[in-house]
Amino acid sequence: MRLLRSIALYAGLALGANMAFADTAALEALREGSMRKLIFATQPKPVPAVEIVDGEGNARSLAEYRGKYVLLNLWATWCPPCRAEMPSLDRLQAEMGGERFQVVTVATGRNTVRGIKQFFADAGVKNLPILLDPKQALARRLGVFGLPVSVILDPEGREIARLTGDAEWDSESAKAIFRALIGETG
Repeated sequence: MRLLRSIALYAGLALGANMAFADTAALEALREGSMRKLIFATQPKPVPAVEIVDGEGNARSLAEYRGKYVLLNLWATWCPPCRAEMPSLDRLQAEMGGERFQVVTVATGRNTVRGIKQFFADAGVKNLPILLDPKQALARRLGVFGLPVSVILDPEGREIARLTGDAEWDSESAKAIFRALIGETG
C-alpha cells in the first residue's frame, strides 16, 4: 500500500511539478529511511553569496549552479558521518547529475586539498567537485552548527530543504524526491 501511495505521489509530482507549485506534503510523503530527516522549508530562503574556492585555489560561487536543483553538502575530512555518506553522494551525482540537478560538496573549515583528494581516491569518489569553505563563511551564513549538513537549492539558488546528519543519498526515496523536483519520470 505504501509503495502504491509513493508511486502515485511521485507520478503526480513528476507530471510538471516544481518546488514553486509542488505540494510540500506530497514531497514529504516520499521521505523514507534516512530521508525522514529531510525538512522542507515553508518558503524558499535566500542563500548568501559567499565565495568558496576550488581545488586549484580559484574563487567560485554557488551562483554557478543557478538554473538547476542542487544538493549542497557541507562536510569535512575529519568528520566520520561525512565520510560515510560521501560514496552515496557520489553515486547520486553519477546517476542523476546533469543539466537539471547537481551534487555540490563543499569541505568547510580545516581541510586540505591533498587530504580531500586522498579521501576521494580511497573512497572511490569520482564524480564530486573539490570545493572548500576554508574560513567557514558559507557554513556560518547558512547557520550550520554541526556536520554534515545538506541543503537542497532550487533553480533560483534558494534553500528549499535541509537535512542535518548523514543520509543514504542514493536511496530510492532520495532519488524519488529529486526526480519529483526536477520533473523527471524515471
